[in-house]
Amino acid sequence: MIKVVSMALALASLLWLGGCASREPARKPAGSDGIVYPSDWHIRDSAPDEHMDWSKIPDAVPKWEPRARYGNHSPYKVLGKTYRVMPSSAGYREKGIASWYGKKFAGRATSSQEPYDPYAMTAAHKTLPLPTYVRVTNLDNGKKIVVRVNDRGPFHDGRIIDLSFAAAHKLGYANKGTANVIVEAIDPGEPGIEIPPTPTSIRVAPAADGGRIYLQVGAFSDLNAAIRLQQRLISDTRAPVGIHSQSENGRSDVHRVRVGPLATEQIAEQMAQQIREAGLGSPLLIRR
Repeated sequence: MIKVVSMALALASLLWLGGCASREPARKPAGSDGIVYPSDWHIRDSAPDEHMDWSKIPDAVPKWEPRARYGNHSPYKVLGKTYRVMPSSAGYREKGIASWYGKKFAGRATSSQEPYDPYAMTAAHKTLPLPTYVRVTNLDNGKKIVVRVNDRGPFHDGRIIDLSFAAAHKLGYANKGTANVIVEAIDPGEPGIEIPPTPTSIRVAPAADGGRIYLQVGAFSDLNAAIRLQQRLISDTRAPVGIHSQSENGRSDVHRVRVGPLATEQIAEQMAQQIREAGLGSPLLIRR
């Protein structure tokens, strides 16, 4: 959560991690010495003052987003431990303990530099890319919610996610402090998840019903070149990136680097724009 640093290192710290002490003192970036303690580190966190019908706060709505400019630095260190941000959230599923954070951090910058809102459906995670949408299931009561991960933490041993107070309340454990949960990353194209419509300029060639959408970013005879592009794409996107190899007309294998499958043409357009802006090529939209 909120990482407080000395004035001399304030800007560097914001670029490095944002604010993620998870209610504990946060160590300075690697190469410095000593520990910086927030002035209010000893003050216990608490619930927001405003009372409301928490059940009526809508879950976060998953949509494709580019990686946040801040908070995705990897590796990073907190309290002497090194953490590495995942190249992708695809397939992530973990069981563990969830906690929450509330009034004490309201308005402070999260690791992605968004202000923390205890009434929003957000969360902190140590290694998922920012932002990521996850489904959290309370194993004690069966309740499920969807939140947007935009912060780093919790840095307590044994805890895997820190929810906003509103999210913890909807999940039924705000009064208890912690809960046993399963956290699962959501593909924005997962069935049953609403994708807000956005304009698209991509023309899609006719394909059989049920065709899956991919962006082909490159084709190589050299497998190592394909792997290098794959690794760059994994670092810059949150979508799965595969290498599809096949022989053609008796020639050596052709290794095609494809992003996907993607859920909609709108998402494909957004992804293609991100890839072009990163200088990684001009993707070709295909259906398979």
